[in-house]
Amino acid sequence: MQKPKFPRESGQLSFYRTLRRRINEYMQSEGASRYANSNMVVKTVLMFLLYLVPLGMLLSGAFTAGWQVFLLYVVMGLGMAGIGLNVMHDANHGAFSRSKWLNNALGASMNLIGSSAFVWKLQHNVLHHTYTNVEGADEDISIPVLFRFSPHQPRYWFHRFQHWYAWFFYGLMTLYRTFFSDYSKLVAYRKQGLIPDARVYRREWIKLVAWKAGYYLATLVLPLVLLPTPAWVVLLSFFVMHFMTGLALSFIFQAAHVMPGCAFPLPDEQGRMDQSWAVHELATTTNFAPRSRIFSWLIGGLNFQIEHHLFSNICHVHYRKLSPIVAATAREFGLPYYTQPTFAHAIVAHLRMLRQLGRG
Repeated sequence: MQKPKFPRESGQLSFYRTLRRRINEYMQSEGASRYANSNMVVKTVLMFLLYLVPLGMLLSGAFTAGWQVFLLYVVMGLGMAGIGLNVMHDANHGAFSRSKWLNNALGASMNLIGSSAFVWKLQHNVLHHTYTNVEGADEDISIPVLFRFSPHQPRYWFHRFQHWYAWFFYGLMTLYRTFFSDYSKLVAYRKQGLIPDARVYRREWIKLVAWKAGYYLATLVLPLVLLPTPAWVVLLSFFVMHFMTGLALSFIFQAAHVMPGCAFPLPDEQGRMDQSWAVHELATTTNFAPRSRIFSWLIGGLNFQIEHHLFSNICHVHYRKLSPIVAATAREFGLPYYTQPTFAHAIVAHLRMLRQLGRG
């Protein structure tokens, strides 16, 4: 599919021009940097500790009881999700620090938890953030056959049950990424022209294989070889670590876009979209749980998905205070600003949307 093209906003009263001015004025009035603050630094350290400390305890051989091994993997799962949602995500958007080196280093933590930072940036930053909910361009809504995430996708008889089986397959998301899709997507992105330089392609293959090998060795092979714990306990614990992480990440991201009210626009025959990119993001994105400070802290501010999509180069610690500005500006321009009161409401609405898409 030809990549869609968005029309430019024009005029002094354009929505995004006005919103950017207001956001800049707010940040300047607060004397705030758009990058991470001290609270974000503390959280970053904590998320790495949640992952690395139990991993170290596991590899030390000092904890061999089945329940101990299982608990250590569960805590690692919390650390995996925490790194992915809070640290890697901001860093790979260039929002953690003004230092490109530091952003790249922290962004590489995606490799540390089993996935490819390079592949993720192409899928998420380039495709998803640019072409949100556009069938054939946004890979976040493209899981061929298994799910129908868009009204423009083929519908099969079993999609009538997708709101039931989503719970299981969402849990497999990080496992699928770790063991299969990172490899296949690297090949696919080369064919699509997203990796035009052959040298970069070869280099990323070497990095991918090296990082994956290190991850498999540290989190699965060594525990299986070194620990006297039954192999089935290690394998089950590894599976549960990924399953809980995949389930959380899938619902957080899918409940932001595959929702009642969200649009699934298509380009015309010339590949042109009807609305500007910023207006498109408002129409295809939903916030949730805006009042829950603890939940927002845990998931890296991604309950403020609208603010994230419009200002992904701003660290998520600022989204809560930017939200009223974005909402007011959207209302002023007669544009949608979708939100769900809680995460539970968002999950229910998402499942309702899956049911709707599966039936018609």
